[in-house]
Amino acid sequence: MLRIENLTMQFGGVVACSGLTAEVKPGQIVGLIGPNGAGKTTVFNVITGVYKPTAGRITFSPREGEQYQLVGLSPDHIAKLGICRTFQNIRLFSELSVLDNVFIGSHLRLRSSVFSSVLRLPRYTAEEKEHYEKSLYLLEKIGLQDFRDEKANSLPYGMQRRLEMARALATNPKLLLLDEPAAGMNPQETLELTEFIQEIKEEFELTVFLIEHHMEVVMEISEKIYVLDHGVLIAEGSPSEVQSNDKVIEAYLGVG
Repeated sequence: MLRIENLTMQFGGVVACSGLTAEVKPGQIVGLIGPNGAGKTTVFNVITGVYKPTAGRITFSPREGEQYQLVGLSPDHIAKLGICRTFQNIRLFSELSVLDNVFIGSHLRLRSSVFSSVLRLPRYTAEEKEHYEKSLYLLEKIGLQDFRDEKANSLPYGMQRRLEMARALATNPKLLLLDEPAAGMNPQETLELTEFIQEIKEEFELTVFLIEHHMEVVMEISEKIYVLDHGVLIAEGSPSEVQSNDKVIEAYLGVG
């Protein structure tokens, strides 16, 4: 579904990512790990069009027979193709309601024109109702239906993480990028999150690319793991292969 070829991202004299080649197959959960400053979020920013890479190609194939070259496309175009993400630091619309946060995500899929929305023509109102009902469904799936009228910033931290994922799901993604979803969570919240990611992956037929520092999360749910250190790929393989790799132990776990 996603193929990264010889990706390099350079900021002046700083090389954040160097010659990375990786792939994510349909239906997989793939982990991207490494120490702080390894270049993981830079990779996500390039995939989603925030940065244009210095070199390399990224090919996205959301369906059989479809291929899109992502380099040079804008973030909104890439989102419309079916790639959505969450962020390491939660970026909800904090003063809006829980329901409105999810509903905003669905606007990416509105087909009606601005003219029809201003005049509230039948096509627009029908679409609005459809997306409203879908937003309620997503809140029910993540267990937040009872909080739909609360402000987003009033939710506990773990619930805010779930809400951010629900907003991403409202865009109808094929590929979901999760940037440290367990950051700041306690052990119980982390366990619930791990189960939640697996549930939504099956429920919504998603492919998931995951950055995470919590090794138990990565090892539990990832089918394949890539390891970066200072922007360079130092290992790839199954969780057991990565855990026993000497370079990973030295770079990521701090044991030499």
